[in-house]
Amino acid sequence: MPPEPFFAGPGLDRADSLRADPDKIRGLAARDDARELVWEGGLPAIGSSGKLQWRPASGPALFLGIDRAGTPSFCGLQADVAGGPAVFSLLGSLDAEDAPLFATALSLARWHSRHRFCANCGASTEIVRGGWSRRCHACSAEHFPRVDPVVIMLAEHDGKLLLGRQYHYPPRRYSALAGFLEVGETIEAAVARELREEAGIEVTDVTYVASQPWPFPSSLMVGCTARALSGELKVDHGELEDARWFTREQVASALTDAPSGAFQAPPPHAIARTLLEHWLAS
Repeated sequence: MPPEPFFAGPGLDRADSLRADPDKIRGLAARDDARELVWEGGLPAIGSSGKLQWRPASGPALFLGIDRAGTPSFCGLQADVAGGPAVFSLLGSLDAEDAPLFATALSLARWHSRHRFCANCGASTEIVRGGWSRRCHACSAEHFPRVDPVVIMLAEHDGKLLLGRQYHYPPRRYSALAGFLEVGETIEAAVARELREEAGIEVTDVTYVASQPWPFPSSLMVGCTARALSGELKVDHGELEDARWFTREQVASALTDAPSGAFQAPPPHAIARTLLEHWLAS
């Protein structure tokens, strides 16, 4: 089995078979044990124990699913949903078991806040399928929450690993290179293109490792490794401040968060760190 990054996992039983029946959704929301996610500052609220916070359900706005105890779980519509920078400082305190549900609620609420009108004709839309789509009465188009695939990858050459540094990173931070998958492109082609564009290297043997939902706003990070045909780099400084090769010893030191290490590793909630741990263990 591939490694399971932060935000990965089922979270709740999404109960897709119930979504198409509005009466069943209303019935679930009316139950005494139905719960609704609490929001604070445009984000799902996290308690001192790291768990998501809940209150009795006030209505069937967005149906998240049913937990292991059989409890129906909902989320209210949010007019304002905070962006990524506001979230990152909280992720260190979020319980890993609640992370998949946090990602689902954040992405779903943000999608609804930005898609109140039909992209086909411009008319207003209504929530259907328990919040998992919106329908336009004017032209009958149905719109679903989108997921944007992003490839994120490690390239290896002669036992060393290529990592890059973006301009906005904290001091000494290096991470895996990444980029959006483009229309008409395979995962393998996107990995090769991004490494060619950002680091000037050609690669082969692209291999899938793991994936991660990334709710900023609604990406799926597709983690891969590849083998570089050369160690000579030609860094695109429009994209990266720096890129360089690191040894296994340097990567191991960074993952222990040693201040004297060659670089600072990505945080535990990033799939880039999962990829580094996987590479080091292989």
